[in-house]
Amino acid sequence: MKRENNNRFSALHRMLHWIIALAMLVLFMTGFLRMYWMNKRTIISAIDLYTSSDFNIEKDQKLGIARTILSPMWEWHIYAAYALFFAFVIRVIYMLFQGISFPNPLLKGQALKRRLQGFLYIALYLLLLVGIVTGMYLKWGDGQFKAPMEMVHKWAIYWFPIFVVVHFVGIVIGEYTDKKGIVSKMIGGD
Repeated sequence: MKRENNNRFSALHRMLHWIIALAMLVLFMTGFLRMYWMNKRTIISAIDLYTSSDFNIEKDQKLGIARTILSPMWEWHIYAAYALFFAFVIRVIYMLFQGISFPNPLLKGQALKRRLQGFLYIALYLLLLVGIVTGMYLKWGDGQFKAPMEMVHKWAIYWFPIFVVVHFVGIVIGEYTDKKGIVSKMIGGD
């Protein structure tokens, strides 16, 4: 791993941080809605529930209505995926040239807090990579491995709420210990 970068909050770093955060939020929400509250079965059930018995809609028509309703949400999922992909690639290139922006967990004598922080960020980048690769396969792949890739894709993303909670807890701890002003620096810079 490259050295740790002490000037972590350049304009590019902050911009990439917020693009990745926003893209992950949109991806998680659109994926969650598609799987649970706004999936095809739920929409078809709503159509069945709210249409009268004298108004018959064929199953294929209901499926078409459901796809039409879901289409704009799915487009947002795709746009956010592209944004995440490009921001992720730029972030990795940025870290290769500027140094990593989190503690190296493999350094000897590293405090446990810094070690955990480093491993958490490594997990973040690895799971983002898995989500990106499996998402690309689901979009452009031949479909031969669709079911296992969907499962891996979902499992790579399920950690997101956990990461957000741990991230915010770490920010609060940092604000009250050795990283005072870290929030304002991530918003406005050093």
